[in-house]
Amino acid sequence: MMNSSNITDFNQKAINMEPVEILREVLASVDNIAVSFSGAEDIALVVMAWKIRPDIQVFTLDTGRLHAETYAFIEQVRKQYELNLDVLSPDGEALREMVGKKGLFSFYEDGHEECCGIRKIEPLRRKLASVDAWLTGQRRDQSPTRVDVPVAQVDPVFTGRNGELLKFNPLANWSSAEVWQYIRMFDLPYNPLHDRGFISIGCEPCTRPVGPNQHEREGRWWWEEATIRECGLHQDNLIARD
Repeated sequence: MMNSSNITDFNQKAINMEPVEILREVLASVDNIAVSFSGAEDIALVVMAWKIRPDIQVFTLDTGRLHAETYAFIEQVRKQYELNLDVLSPDGEALREMVGKKGLFSFYEDGHEECCGIRKIEPLRRKLASVDAWLTGQRRDQSPTRVDVPVAQVDPVFTGRNGELLKFNPLANWSSAEVWQYIRMFDLPYNPLHDRGFISIGCEPCTRPVGPNQHEREGRWWWEEATIRECGLHQDNLIARD
C-alpha cells in the first residue's frame, strides 16, 4: 500500500522507471485515485492510465473560459475512450460576484490568482476531498517552478478523503519531446491548438502561442513574472521554492 511512509523509497526507485511502470505500481496500490486531464498533452498520461485501468476516474476543470478547440477535444477523448469523465465547474455565485465587481478581465490588472481560485482551485479542492490520490501530467521541464517536481509526494496544499492526499506525477522524468513521441507512436488524439503554436494550454484569455526558442510556459500568464506562473493547482511548486 502506497503511503507517506514509503514515498521516499518509491521516488528513489522511480528514477529509472518509465511512466507506464510507475502507473502500474501506483494503480495497483491505490484504488481511489483520479487523473487530472487539462485537454493538453497530458492526453498521454490519461491514455496510459486508461490502458491499465479502463474504468479509471478522470476529471477536467471547465473554467468557462477554455478555447472552443479544447472543449471539442475533451469531448472527443471522452467518447473515444469511454471515460468516466467528471467535468468540474466553478461555484456560480462566487463567479457572478467576482465578475460583477471586477469585470471579465481583472486578472490582467491584479494577477490571475483570484480568478483561478474560483474557476479552478475550489472545484479541484472539492474533487480531491473525495479521493485518496491524484495523478497529474506535470514534468520538470515545463517551467522554472517545476524543476524539482517529484514522481510521488504527499500533497501539501490539498487534502483527500481521509486527510492525507497522495500526488503522483508519472511524467516528471520525461521531456516534452518524449511525451510527443508517445502521442505520435500510438496515434493519440491531441488538441489542434498544438499545431498552431500553443504548447501549454489553459484558459483562452490567459494562453497564447509561443515563438521559436521560447519556453512552453511563456504562453501562460505572459504578463506576469515567470517564477510565479502557477494557477494554484500545483501551488506546492511555489512553496517548495520559497
